[in-house]
Amino acid sequence: MLQHRERAALLIDRVAPVLDALAARVLDRLDDVSRVFATALDFGGRGAVAPTLRARGMVVDCADISPRMAALAGGRPVPITPERWAREDFALGVQQYDLVVASLSLHWINDLPGALVQFRRALRPGGLMLASMPVLGTLQSLRDALLAAEAEITGGASPRVSPFPTLQDCAALLQRAGFALPVADVEDIAFSYASPLALLHDLRAAGENNAVTARQKSFTPARLFPMALGALPVGPDGRVRAMLRLAVLTGWGPD
Repeated sequence: MLQHRERAALLIDRVAPVLDALAARVLDRLDDVSRVFATALDFGGRGAVAPTLRARGMVVDCADISPRMAALAGGRPVPITPERWAREDFALGVQQYDLVVASLSLHWINDLPGALVQFRRALRPGGLMLASMPVLGTLQSLRDALLAAEAEITGGASPRVSPFPTLQDCAALLQRAGFALPVADVEDIAFSYASPLALLHDLRAAGENNAVTARQKSFTPARLFPMALGALPVGPDGRVRAMLRLAVLTGWGPD
C-alpha cells in the first residue's frame, strides 16, 4: 500500500480534478453546519481536502501512510511511524480536533471499526467526522470481468478488486464506534472512458492498485487483462462505463 501511494503521488495530477470533485461532495456538508471549526485532521485526502479546509480558516493536520501524499496536502504532517501504520495506530491525540475528514481513504483500512473509534476519540465534544468510501457495487463490472476471465484461463480466481462494505455496514460501524447522530447515505457516480485502459491508468494514478493481501502473487497470465477489459460494458457512444457507489458517513463526537 505504501509503495502504491508513493508512486501515485507522482501521477496524482492526472486524477486531481476527479478527487477534488469527490472531496467537494463530502465537504459540502460543512455548509449545512453552523458550528465554527478551528482545527481539522485530513486523513488520506491526497491533496483534495486540506486546501479547502485551510480556505475556511482551519489549522489542518495531514495524515497519510505516504510521506509524498502527506506533503501534497500541504498541512502539518502527523508524525506516524511505519510501525504504527502497520498496526493501524494513527497516534491521534485525545479531543484534539474539531473536524476529522477522511475522503476516499477508509477502504484501505483493515480494522475499520478501530479506525473510526480513533477518529471519535480525536474529536473534541461536539466535533464532526466526515468520511467517504466506496461501497458494494463499485467497479462491479470490472470485478466480474476479471473473475470470469481468470476462471476461464486458469480454472480459478484471486481477488483483484478490493472488497467493499455495504451501506448498512457503514451505518452500523458509525454506531459501534460511538458517534452521536450517525448518518450514512450513498450516491451512484458514473464514469465513462474512451478505452478500458484509461480506467486502469486512472486507478493507478489515484493509488488504487490491488493491495489485497490474498491477491495472487505470481505473474498475471498475459491474456487475462485483454480478455477482461474486452468484456466491460460499453455505452451507445462506444465508451466504457464504470460505477462508483460513494457512501458519505457523518458522525458527531458525543457532547
